[in-house]
Order: sequence, then C-alpha cells, then structure tokens
Amino acid sequence: MNQINEIFSLIQRIISHIINHLYIFQRVIFILLIKIKKRETLKKMIKTQQVPFLPGHVFSDPFKESHHKTQQFSYQNGTNQEKTQQKEEFDPNLYDSMRMKTPPNLTYGSRQPPENDYIPRIQPPWLKYDRSVLRFYAYFQESVVEDPGENYRVRKVIIYYYLSDGTIHVNEPRVANSGIPQGVFIKRQKIPKNIGKQDFYVWEDFSLGSNINFYQRVFRVCDTDVFTREFYEYMGRPLQLPEQLPRDNFEAHKEVKDVKINPPDTKEYKEYFEVKLGGGHPNGGLNKYLSNDRKVLSFDVYWDDTSVEGQLNYYTLNYFLADDTVEVKEIRKQNSGKDPYPLLLRRQKLPKQPIMTHYPGMTLKKEDHYSPADLICGQNVIIYGRNCFIFNCDDFTKYYYEHVLGIKQQPAQLKQERTKKFYQPIPPYNGFGSEEDSLGYVYNLQPKPPKKDVRKNFTQDQFIMRFEARQISEVREENFRKFLISFYCGDDTIQVYQHAERNSGIWGGKFMERARQKNPLTNQYYSEKDFQLGSILQFTVYKFQLMRADEFTVNYMKQKPEAFKEADIAQIITKLRRFADNFRSFDEFLITLTKQLDKNLNGQIEFEELTQGMAELGFNLTLQEQYYLMRYFDKNGDWKLSMQELWEGLGGKTK
Repeated sequence: MNQINEIFSLIQRIISHIINHLYIFQRVIFILLIKIKKRETLKKMIKTQQVPFLPGHVFSDPFKESHHKTQQFSYQNGTNQEKTQQKEEFDPNLYDSMRMKTPPNLTYGSRQPPENDYIPRIQPPWLKYDRSVLRFYAYFQESVVEDPGENYRVRKVIIYYYLSDGTIHVNEPRVANSGIPQGVFIKRQKIPKNIGKQDFYVWEDFSLGSNINFYQRVFRVCDTDVFTREFYEYMGRPLQLPEQLPRDNFEAHKEVKDVKINPPDTKEYKEYFEVKLGGGHPNGGLNKYLSNDRKVLSFDVYWDDTSVEGQLNYYTLNYFLADDTVEVKEIRKQNSGKDPYPLLLRRQKLPKQPIMTHYPGMTLKKEDHYSPADLICGQNVIIYGRNCFIFNCDDFTKYYYEHVLGIKQQPAQLKQERTKKFYQPIPPYNGFGSEEDSLGYVYNLQPKPPKKDVRKNFTQDQFIMRFEARQISEVREENFRKFLISFYCGDDTIQVYQHAERNSGIWGGKFMERARQKNPLTNQYYSEKDFQLGSILQFTVYKFQLMRADEFTVNYMKQKPEAFKEADIAQIITKLRRFADNFRSFDEFLITLTKQLDKNLNGQIEFEELTQGMAELGFNLTLQEQYYLMRYFDKNGDWKLSMQELWEGLGGKTK
C-alpha cells in the first residue's frame, strides 16, 4: 500500500508540474501574439501617416529583434560566389494563373492596389508645391489726421501665398523718408477667414479686383506676377485684368519735390569751376566717338586748275564720322614734276564759307561746316576756294549712305585720260651667276635670293630622263656625232655627254655642264614637256634631235599622259582612227592601212616600214607617237609590229 501511495503522489506531482508549464507556455504565446498585433498596428499607422520622409519624421520599429544585413555573397569551393537562391513567398493562385495563362483577376480575385509609400503615386502638397509661391500686389488705405495736406495714405503691400502648407506672408516695400515703420507686415502663418474659427484662406479665395480681410484689415488685390497667372490658368480659374495702383497726395507731392530744374547756365558754371580746380574739360562727343571710331567716308575728287600751268589734280577726301573732320590727300603720280606734298588739307572741320580773319578767334560768327549729307557723288565741294568735283566713293561709303541716310551714291562718268607707258629695258644677261639672281639687282636696290621650288625638288629629284640624240649641223661630218642628254626633273637642269667612237678623232666625255637652258624660240627655260622623241632642241649654239630614250624614260612618260600626250597610247589610237574620216567606210580605212604598211604580207613590219607607210598615207604621226605605237603592238619583243594586233587595236573585226 505504501508503494501505491508513493506512486500516486509522484503522479500528482508530475501532473501539477505539467500544468504549471502549460500555464507558462500559454502566457508566453499570449504575449507573443500581443506583440505581433501591436507591430502590425504600428506599421499600419506609420504607412498611413502623411509626413515627409525626413529625419525626425520617421519612426523605427521598436519590436525589431534582428538587425543583421542580408549577405549577397558566399564563399564556396574556395571561390567567392553570389547567392542566386533567394527566399520568395509562394502564391499558389498566382502559380495557377501563370500555368493556365489566364489573368489573375479571373482566377482568384482582383489585384491589390499599389501602396503610396516610398515614391508616392499621389504627391502630397509639401512635395508637389515645394518652393512654389503665389505673389499678389495689393494695397490698403490708412487715414491720416496729423497732416493737413492729406487725409489718407495708400500703403502698397505684397501678399505671398505658399502652396506647400497654405501659409500667408504680407510684406510692405520700404519707401524712403515715409516716416512709417515698414517691412514685414504679417509674419508667415495660416490666416483664418474669421477670427476664432479654423477656416483658413486658400488659393481659391484670391482674385484680382477683390477685397480680402486679414485680421480686420481690408486689402485690395490689384495685380500679380506671371507665375501666379499661369498657375490659375492651369487650375482652370483664369484671373481678371489687373488694376492700377492709386496715387495719394503724399506720392504726388514727393515726385514734384524731387524734380530739380537747373538754371540754363549751370552747365557752363560747372565746367568753369571744374577747370579752375584743376579738372579736365568735359568730353561732350564721347558717345559719338565711341560709336563711330575708325569709320571713315572716303571720296574720290578732282580739282580742275584753270591756271596757265594748271591741270586736273586728283585727291582723296576722307570724312571722319567720329568728330566730323575732313582731310584731303593728294594722289601722287610719277614724273609729274610736282613737289611731293602729301596733304592738300590737314584734318579739320571744313567750313562751307570760311570766315577769314587775321588771327583765329577774332570773329564771333558761327561757321556752317560740311556734313555727310552735303557730300554726294556728282556734286561739288569747295575746299577753301578750290571747287572740287566728287566723282566716286568706296564700298563702305556707299553702304553707309544707303542704309543710314537712305541715299544711293551713283559714281559719275569721267573721260578716260591717255595713260603714259614707260618702257624700261632689261639689260642682257652677262653670264655671271644665275639669270634670276642677276634680275634681282635690276628690280630691287636690295636684292633677295631667288626662291627655289623646294616641293618639286623633293618629289622629282630622283627622276632623270636620258635620251640618245644626234647633232644637227651644216657640217656633214658632225651630223653623225652621238650624244647622251640627261634631263633632271628636280630642278630642270640639262647635262650633255658625247659618245666618241674609236679612231674618229673626236674626244668623248662631258660636252656641256649641268645647267638650265633657255628655248630661243619662247625665251623660256626648257621643261620636261619639251623633251619628246623626234623634237629638236637648241642649247646655246648647238642643235640636237632626240632619237631614242632609255626604258625608265619611256615608262616615266607613259605614266604621265597629262605632260606627255604623245606617249598616251589611247590618244595615239584615237588620232589614228580620225584619219578614217577621209575614207568611205572604216573597213576600207583598215584595209588600205594594212596593205600600205605590210606590203610583203608577212604579218609583221619593222619601224622603218611603219614610218615610211605613215608618210605615204599622209598620216602625220610624230616620231614619238610612232615609237609608242611600235612598242605597244610589239608583243614578242623583237621590235616588229604585229599587224593582227594593230587591226584589233584599231577596232577591226576578226573572223
């Protein structure tokens, strides 16, 4: 029995212990539920509050226990990696709608509207109208009992309405010597429509031409600025036309009082005392000088001197717009026999009728001076007794008269004088130095060295044209002498070597030094265009005919068809085809040409046969054209022209 009692007592203690733990667990769960409910209530209160997201206006969650930051990176397998698996809430209804491809509102109801949280969809006034202020110009009337000259005074104020919070601020501009404390009239605050009530003024209560009551003070709204007018038009409530601010007796009296009327001789007194005290003279024409500085009207005039030794004298009349002065310059001519006086009239104002006195300043009469309106082409201007005729002007003067004065200047037609031509012969070249260097002493007292074509020297210096030539002379034996002529393209110099045969009695070697040579027919220096096969060149007293050229010269002339037109095979064929105009048909031309050139019907001809055939047909091809024609249709390189290639090259048809 004792054991049974012990067991029962043990069971009772266990049951009481379990009941106590269940009670504690129930209390803990109840406290946690209360905390969760309070947290959700606090979050909902924070979201619904219309306060700006600024320091001091944000409430933290007092029930937050976890303050750690979520890690976006992890360290796996010895490398840094970014976490790609994020915990997301699973919505089965959204999953079904995506799987069935149906809108969510047809599957499990309408979507929740977005919350107006971090970036508000509907902006609050403090954000939407930040720094936006409406400005109205108004006035109120105040009675004056101390001054017998006025019984009221109009005080002008500016009303500012802040759209961000609906506050109003009234400011009165300061007026000098008004005797009234001015400045801030009403501090920034919300002004009620009726004192003691919470009905405040809003922007809809303001309009032009209306009265508004601030703390038993009535203001008349007259005008506003551009921003305020545009704001009311945007809100659909356009404002009326503005009113004029009234004037009181104080303002009218102040304007009359401030007006100062100086006596007529005040300016002269001021100038006198300023100069007396050591100051400078006032510059009354400073503005005119700054606007017209360096603007000069230039006219061409002449004076017909009718004296015994007189003649037509030409001058340039310059009118300076900066100070209305005139100067007359003489146009000098060579060998005129006159003294070189540069000016007929120094720069000064030109009077129309000058008053001549023994000393300057002896007369008190005012002179009338010439102005731009008096200087017209085709009219006369009197320069101290000389009647000068204006016959032309420069382009700037024409533009000034047309756009400023509205006058179009028409130059006058003058008789052309017979010009005198002076011939100064150039002395012949004496052989010392170069001819260009000698001409420098003819044209200038201090000669300068002649300029060289450096670009041509750099680009063409490596090209040398070599020709085999024979001498042309009246002596029969000298016609068989052979020469090598080299033309240097860099500086257009020519060098001649003589080739001597054995037992001929003629020395070989350098025949003429390298130098530039002149063409006696044109009196110009030889250039590369003058070197054509078959052409005759004369160097001093010797004449040479170019017979052949080396391979480099042939290719060089072929690459420059613009300089060596007779080396262009296309132009040679075109020139040869023009001779077909003298025949009845082009085929007849080809047949006649073939029969005349290839008389033996070998299919090939030599250069002598080509030259003889062209001469018999009357085809005036030069030696260089025949040479390049022979080279072009010599396909085998044996210096024989292929008649079939010539037939096809001229456009003949083959079977």
